Amino acid sequence: MIETDSAAIEQCAKLLTDKKLTIAFAESATAGSLSAAFSKLSDAGSFLKGGLVCYDACLKEDILGVPHSLIEQYSPESTEVSREMALGLKRLMRADVYVAITGLTRSGGSESKEKPVGTMFYCMVQNDEIYSCNEYFHGNEDAIINQTIEQISKSIVKFLTGKR
Repeated sequence: MIETDSAAIEQCAKLLTDKKLTIAFAESATAGSLSAAFSKLSDAGSFLKGGLVCYDACLKEDILGVPHSLIEQYSPESTEVSREMALGLKRLMRADVYVAITGLTRSGGSESKEKPVGTMFYCMVQNDEIYSCNEYFHGNEDAIINQTIEQISKSIVKFLTGKR
């Protein structure tokens, strides 16, 4: 079961609300869990535009416009693909901040010695500013997703306050 630290999400939501910003998510590995975590806040309607779950690489290509060649070169779980996912989401939805997530929550993807299960990639876009990051988390699939949601919430706060 996905359980997140609501303090990190609430801090992020408060900042979005205070700055009168909206946010949209493109989720692969987290499969909508990030959007769901934000949607549970009482004031979600003031900042949450929505989300897109694009678990399979073909949706990254067909809906978000991620070039197939990029997926072939770097894999669906990569910094490069998360960046293109965020930029593709920006073309699809009207929001102020765009966040895209992909990664490896369990075996069966592009895991390797250099990129083990638990490696997560995310990218945030606001206006022309782009911030990409990858993190490594331990535990089972739910633990990895929970840690990812918490870290992304904290990263959004840093991104929006310029404290990276």
